[in-house]
Amino acid sequence: MKVVVDMNKCQEHGQCVFAAPEVFAFDEAGRLAYVTGPDEALRAEVEEAADVCPLQAIRIED
Repeated sequence: MKVVVDMNKCQEHGQCVFAAPEVFAFDEAGRLAYVTGPDEALRAEVEEAADVCPLQAIRIED
């Protein structure tokens, strides 16, 4: 699984951080940071993060 975030769309609302904190976080500068190749065991959380993103900036590639 590969996680891709369109940073041109992302406005850092942080819903993904709540849905999948093992994959998404804010860095020291307050910008979104994420794991591009998380463990497959986290798929449900990543899918939830993609679903709750207000701007639909997250996609999953297999």
